[in-house]
Formats: sequence, C-alpha cells, structure tokens
Amino acid sequence: MRNDGRENNALRPISFQCGFTRNAGGSVLIAAGQTRVLCTAMIEPGVPPWLIGKGQGWLTAEYGMLPGSTNTRKKRDTGKPDGRSVEIQRLLGRTLRSIIDLKQLGENTLWVDCDVLQADGGTRTASITGAYVAVRDAVASATARGLLTGNPLTGQVAAISVGIVRGECMLDLNYLEDVAAEVDMNVGMLADGSFVEVQGTGEKATFTMAQLTAMVQLAADGVRQLHELQNAALETA
Repeated sequence: MRNDGRENNALRPISFQCGFTRNAGGSVLIAAGQTRVLCTAMIEPGVPPWLIGKGQGWLTAEYGMLPGSTNTRKKRDTGKPDGRSVEIQRLLGRTLRSIIDLKQLGENTLWVDCDVLQADGGTRTASITGAYVAVRDAVASATARGLLTGNPLTGQVAAISVGIVRGECMLDLNYLEDVAAEVDMNVGMLADGSFVEVQGTGEKATFTMAQLTAMVQLAADGVRQLHELQNAALETA
C-alpha cells in the first residue's frame, strides 16, 4: 500500500467544480487528492500579430503557483516567469492545441489560465485535465454569444503522472512519491487513444523497455478514467 492507502494503479480522488468563477467563459476547480488548480478559459476577439488576416485563431496558456500553494511561500511570478512555469505553459499550450481546430476558432484567441492554489504533486497534469473542462464551457459560452459559428473542439484530452517508486510502477504520484521517484513520467492522451505528450525522466535511475511499457499502459488506463470523470462533470454542470 502507498502512503495514502491507495493501490499502485489507483487515481487519487478527483473532482471538478464547474463554474467556479463568474466572469470567465469557462472555469473549473479541479481537485486531485490534495492538489487544487483553478482553470479558466476565455475567448476574446483578435489574434497575435503574426496571425492577423490568416483566418485562424490561437490558443495560449499561462500557469502559475500562488504564494501559499506550497509549504514554504513561493515567490510570485512578476515579470518573467521562472523556467518551470514557462515549460509547463508550453506543455499546456501544445496539449490543448491538439484538440482545437484553429480555423474554426476564427480570428479569436482562446486564453487558458491555470493557477495552482495548493500543490501536492501532479499540478501540470491536473492543469491539463481541468483546462479541458474549462475550454469546453468557454466554447459553449462563446457560441451562445455568437462569437463562434463553428465548433473548434476536435477531441478530448487529459493527462496523468506515473512513475517508479521503490522499484514499483505507480499511478498519479503525490508529492512525497514524486520526490522519492526513481523515474517520473507525465502522459497526455486523447480520447481516441492517441498520445499528445509523453515526458519521461530517469530522476535517480534508468528504466527498461518493459518498465516503460508498463508505465505507459498504467497511465493510459488512468487517463481513460479521467476522460469519464470529465464527461460526468460536464454533463452535470
């Protein structure tokens, strides 16, 4: 058993509070164990200068950890974000653009913001999983307002962490497991079973092909559960 009582192939308790804020077209507070991330999505007219006149839109993402999200106060990002935040922002943007038809978005920008309120591991994967729900709501809101004439969504995406801890493959690592992991991996998948992102690192040890296969399969099973939870949250929102 793990430090929180789960089996190795079990997700932490996952919940979505849709419509968590009033002003954003789409918003959700995702809870993954003790991790909490507020994800908002807003669609606004206009595109970056290099896309003007090209008949397509853009999706951009920002990520940040609030000062009280960790045990010791995290310095607020002012000006240039730290390297980790930049890496995760790029990951979020790449992953979410994989399910968006930018032509159908028109000359609009879809802004996605993920703010970590409380961190206990898996903040980037929770951000991706929650952001999809927020984007779905934002698209519906923009369509109702006449800002969109077509549906730019082409798929569904979620992400999960997996790793090798004390020689065992484990799904959805919390913070204590993450810092102890010999191998750490983040996997993003679409509902059709295709992969959009696989980030794997031997933090303290190398890993074999068999271990890689086992981790990817474990992650794929976890992501399928997340897709079901996303759909259930949207149906009851």
